[in-house]
Parts: sequence; structure tokens; C-alpha cells
Amino acid sequence: MDHSDAHLDEGKNDWRPVTTGYNGVFLTRQQARTWALVLDSRAIPCCIEPVGADWHLLVPEHHLESACREVRLYEAANHNWPPPLPATRQLVENTMPTLSVLLLLAIVHNLSLIGFSLPERGVIDLHGIGAAHAADIRNGLWWQCVTALTLHGDLTHLLSNLSIGGVFIILLCRELGSGLAWTLLLASGATGNLLNAWVQSPAHRSVGASTAVFGAVGILAAVSMVRENHHLRRRWFVPVAAGLALLAILGTEGKNTDLGAHLFGFCTGLLCGAGAEFMVGKFGRPGRLLNVLLALLSGVVVAAAWWAAIQFGA
Repeated sequence: MDHSDAHLDEGKNDWRPVTTGYNGVFLTRQQARTWALVLDSRAIPCCIEPVGADWHLLVPEHHLESACREVRLYEAANHNWPPPLPATRQLVENTMPTLSVLLLLAIVHNLSLIGFSLPERGVIDLHGIGAAHAADIRNGLWWQCVTALTLHGDLTHLLSNLSIGGVFIILLCRELGSGLAWTLLLASGATGNLLNAWVQSPAHRSVGASTAVFGAVGILAAVSMVRENHHLRRRWFVPVAAGLALLAILGTEGKNTDLGAHLFGFCTGLLCGAGAEFMVGKFGRPGRLLNVLLALLSGVVVAAAWWAAIQFGA
């Protein structure tokens, strides 16, 4: 016999079962133990007694009313707890389109190495006109916030973004769909570069997709946080803490690491991801047509940024 009071042998006939509507007076062993803890916390003597495959929770007759009241209050306060896990969302299989876009980054990198020429312009220095130059961005050359995302300092820089960033980007595209995912990536990366330009010295220059990569980390963290906020409750910060840990591990190493760009990319990714997951939770993921339109919009923004860089760049 399990019990919470050592002095139960005397006057056992005066003990009565606690009833609250759970299978009459019968409980599972776990229910009985849980209720016994509730009564213990209120200094109400009780004991647990097996009855075949079921269990009784017994209390002295003069404590029966108060015991039933405490158990009812406990059950009301913990109704539907723990909450059900969020429904599993089917992932979108679009790995090949995502890899194709990542391949374009390698093509742009090669163009920046071999040179790009136009009639009457000669060879154009893509790094010269496309890097995120803080002074230029402050003076209105907004396109550098976008073009810098497509440039890389060297092959090692490119491969690290493709390998590490590719994992997060593929996960994000499978989670939200390519169109919405790339729109959010572009928004978080460009906004991160913009904010970084305003906190760095005017001479600061940066290139690389890593701002958008850490935007992807922030978006994924925010998606998990918003989707599971009812289940996590006071642990809502866990996905964000995991993202910050990744930022600390991957985003602060290296001599030429632009921590500001990584941090702002992550923070803007959090905002973009939270807003997107709220809308997806309310209206569902974008359909095929909307995803295509969002993907085209992202492509048009990048193309327009490079057009502006070529037309108005130094």
C-alpha cells in the first residue's frame, strides 16, 4: 500500500475514497499518486490502495469534503495540460531548385574572378560596385545591400557559405516553400546589411551571403518559437537560444568575420520568421502560384539591384 501518512493503521474504517468523476471512485496508479501529492501539499492525510487493476485514494472521513475540493481545483487548473504538440507540417520537396539557386552564387563568384565586360564600359569590377560599402549605402546606394549577398571574398568564403548555409536554407525552403523562404532570406540579408552599414564606420566594406545565412538561422528559430509557443510556454526562448548558440559558434570565427552583419541578419531573420509563421499558421503556406510569384519577385529584386549597380556604380 502506497501512502503519504505513516499512521494509517488505526481507524482505517473511517477512511473514504476521494471521488471527482474519474471512473467513479477508481483511478489509475499515476492519477492516484498525483492526487496524493496534491493533498500532501495541503496537509490532508491520504493513502493509496489497490483495488484489482484500479486504485483508491483514501482520506479520513472528516477530510473528505476538503480533499475533493482540492482535487477538483487541481484538475480545473491543469485541464488540457500538457497541451497537444503542434500538428506536424508536411515538408515541401524542393531540394533541387534550392541547390540550383545556390549554384548561381558560385557562378557569380566566378564572374567576379574572370571579369565582366560591357560595350563602352570595358571590364567591370563587380566587387567594386557590388560590395556593401557603408558610406555608399548611407548615401542612398541601397542596391549594395542586395548585391553584396551574391559576392564572396574567395573560394573558401564561398564554399563555407554554400556548405553550412546550404543546410539551413534547404531546411527553410522545405519548411515554408521556396518562394516564401527566398523572399524572407533576401529581406533578412538585405536589411541586415543596411543596419550594419549604419553602425559601422563609413569605410567599412563587406561581401558574402552569410548575412542571409544567419537570417535563415533566425527565421528557423522564430518559426519554431511561434509554432510551439503554447507547448513551450515559459521555454519559448529555447529555439532562439539555440540560434544564438549557432551564431556564437559559426558567426564569430575568422579574421575577416563581419560579426555585425551576422548579428543583424540573425535579428532581422527572427522578425521575418515570426511574422511569416504567424501568417502561415493563420492562412496556411503559400500555394504553388504565390510561391512562384514570390520566387520571381526575389529574382527581380536581385536583378534590379545589379542593374542599378552597373548603371550607377563607380
